[in-house]
Amino acid sequence: MAALLSHRTPQAVMAWSKGRAITAQDYLGAVRHMAARLPGGAPVLNLCARRHHFAVVLGAALLRGLPLLLPATRTPAMLQQLGRQYPGLHAVLDEPGDSGELPQIAFERGPIPAADAPYEVPDIPDQQIAAYVFTSGSTGLPVPHAKHWGPLVQDAHAAGQRVREWLGTAQPYTVTGTVPAQHMYGFESTVLLPLLNGAVIDASHPFYPADIAAALQDTPAPRVLVTTPFHLRTLLEARVSTPALGLLLSATAPLAPPLARQAEETLGAPLLEIYGSTETGQIATRRTAAGELWQTYEGIEIQAEPPGQGEARFLAQGGHVEGVVPLADVLELHGPTRFALLGRHADLVNIAGKRTSLAYLNHQLASIPGVLDAALYWPTSEAADAQARIQRPMAFVVAPGLSEAELQHALRERIDPAFMPRPIHFVPSLPRNSTGKLPQQALAELARSCHHAQPSQHE
Repeated sequence: MAALLSHRTPQAVMAWSKGRAITAQDYLGAVRHMAARLPGGAPVLNLCARRHHFAVVLGAALLRGLPLLLPATRTPAMLQQLGRQYPGLHAVLDEPGDSGELPQIAFERGPIPAADAPYEVPDIPDQQIAAYVFTSGSTGLPVPHAKHWGPLVQDAHAAGQRVREWLGTAQPYTVTGTVPAQHMYGFESTVLLPLLNGAVIDASHPFYPADIAAALQDTPAPRVLVTTPFHLRTLLEARVSTPALGLLLSATAPLAPPLARQAEETLGAPLLEIYGSTETGQIATRRTAAGELWQTYEGIEIQAEPPGQGEARFLAQGGHVEGVVPLADVLELHGPTRFALLGRHADLVNIAGKRTSLAYLNHQLASIPGVLDAALYWPTSEAADAQARIQRPMAFVVAPGLSEAELQHALRERIDPAFMPRPIHFVPSLPRNSTGKLPQQALAELARSCHHAQPSQHE
């Protein structure tokens, strides 16, 4: 059994919303109120935008023994698909929105507990499924990964220990996030991390630089900003004034060391990059500005599978990892708890006998001065494969001040000519999602839309 939250006194602040402190007792009152409103017999789709409301619905579902569904995308088509997979599914919303025709339950805080009400924090069984986190399957259908409460609590405690090491204070910290709570990284780092380490949830969900700065200004120190390389880059480029930060956390995409160093210098706080996956949860961090090696969380070890044909495979186990989980990445082990990340198996490309990774090529492209955003896309073509034609990645670049000739010249100084992208499409923006990622489907659609355009012309 593990407690629903770790705040020891009823008046301890567990969330901060628009300048208002929400106490642990207030939270538990809202949890019990919402638990009575949830229908039984089916999971709960938690679509609350305010982060402390999301945490309330999480607690309510746990009390009722109902798992949350956390899909990777929340398009109407995806929600309709989940409704077909889980009969009786209801969506909880705290503001008007599209739930894909699923029945809706409006969030309610309920009555505020009396000042002398007993402070009773419920315990949740370790083996209870708290959530199903979804990844995209090869068939296009969402694939659920069960997350049990006990391992999630271990995950949050391991992350909290690492955060404390870098903050250097026992004072409660406030966590502000630019990623949604429905995403695995957002769920772990903006909800579970503060909920289970006596810290404070910032209810807001800022996206644009001015909103991020305003959210930080509105919350008490010490402040932890949970973000992505995309949001971090736009925040630095906007040059908005932010209050003092205690720590930066970044995940969802590889972070370039120059960007990490710039972030630390500009925002005045150390930056930790988080390594993990939906299957494992977060399992390691590194201070990207200081070196390339990752350090696993306490109790977690990485090992290589016995040699076989093809690329070496790596496994994570121990700590909060449930079982022995294969990793999708190519690593260089420096012992069972330290490693360098070389790239994803799916990212490795081979052209004319030369090998590299798309992550490395993306990093080189994005680091060119004048490039605001960029991505490489590797189109699949069975016809080309059958005829043994050499395929190259195509590039999508946001660089209003650069010509194609200037971009190619800069690329030739950075990468092997065999990996030069063809064609290069200059676009006004890239179709990133709410976590700053570029889904393959979105890149494929962008490639189709650019097919008839002149690749050497700015749009």
